Amino acid sequence: MTPKHFHARRFICFLVLTFTPIASPGQNAPDAPIVTPRARAIQESAIVIDTHADTPQRFLDENFDIGSTDPADKGHISLDKARAGNLGAEFFSIWVDPETNQGHFARHTFDLIDSVYEQAARHPDRMMMAYSVADIERAHKQKKLAALMGIEGGHSIENDIHLLRDFYRLGVRYMTLTWSNTNEWGDSSGDMNDAKVQHHDGLTDFGKDVVLEMNRLGMIVDISHVSDKTFWDTIATTKAPVIASHSSARALTNATRNMTDDMLRAVAKNGGVVDVNFYAGFDDQNYWNAAQAQSKDQDAAIHDYVEKLRAEGKTVTYMNKDRIEREWMARIPRPPFKCLIDHIDHIAKVAGVDHVGLGSDFDGVSGATPLGMDSAADLPKITQALLDRGYSANDVRKILGGNVLRVFGDVERVSREMQAKETHSPGR
Repeated sequence: MTPKHFHARRFICFLVLTFTPIASPGQNAPDAPIVTPRARAIQESAIVIDTHADTPQRFLDENFDIGSTDPADKGHISLDKARAGNLGAEFFSIWVDPETNQGHFARHTFDLIDSVYEQAARHPDRMMMAYSVADIERAHKQKKLAALMGIEGGHSIENDIHLLRDFYRLGVRYMTLTWSNTNEWGDSSGDMNDAKVQHHDGLTDFGKDVVLEMNRLGMIVDISHVSDKTFWDTIATTKAPVIASHSSARALTNATRNMTDDMLRAVAKNGGVVDVNFYAGFDDQNYWNAAQAQSKDQDAAIHDYVEKLRAEGKTVTYMNKDRIEREWMARIPRPPFKCLIDHIDHIAKVAGVDHVGLGSDFDGVSGATPLGMDSAADLPKITQALLDRGYSANDVRKILGGNVLRVFGDVERVSREMQAKETHSPGR
């Protein structure tokens, strides 16, 4: 969802726009590599893990079936597309729009969680729910897509540590501490310049308690979307490695959602991993600039549309908005495939090859991906591009998923150690 990557989620007006799209998902990508048999073999041998896809919005709002074979479907994720790209594990994003779900964040979180379970139940021969490293490895052996879940935005727990535990029991295995909105206990990168928002100078004491409870539970701490100060507070607090589930490098694209080189080095020291976002605006400065330039007009359209809906007593689903968002995004030329690889390469050079992975943001970027990256079926192109830049097969496998698997295992280990100390503490 490209709206995630700006100041706040943008509700695009329902207009008929008359223009010729400059770039569309099917457009040729002259710099996208041709996948060789060697690259294909490496791809097939790897456990490929993507740490962020917003497809649950489609499950819930569009009744989308992940088993769909509709050739006209422009979505990024389906079982066939996952199989074509050898995507082995997907962390489905449980994202609750804070503006349209006021008063019932947790309820909508439960609805989205349910939508993922329903897809797995519908396709037990090709997809399974996963909760651990062992589950991901078992799914890989059975050639099934491992479905995991990550909450995107700490507002989902409604300031209640009991809800955090409940979400863990339901299978949530990471939580992004904030989305684009600052919540009651952590500052977001999305609204730091908004004087109307009450900020906390990073994490509050309760926010630090949330991080430690996530460590204890075995829930991965995700620092995508957080403010710079929240990032540093989190690094100082956590006892387990963290991830940035869908963030790129700020040195290449100056967006506050991206990570500075100092942050990359800190994640490496922490033992964590930064999973590169496929959103064109985070991977290409020209795209980011163009998107920012048209945001004012989009905001005006948003306001008009929302007011019209309110006057009519209607609401709008994510998919209604996404179709219009695609029209807006198509006004901006998609950047070359190379820019995505540049970010992976930069993070590998600064943080180390053990600390970079893939966090596509598939089905959340309104088609705004680099040319040649149109769905999960295109993931082997990343393998080829990395081989072309001199990466070894072993290092490619780390980037494709091995690094995330290692971090997940470390988080599980820290959880066991913390719980063992509790069990043997005096008075227990």
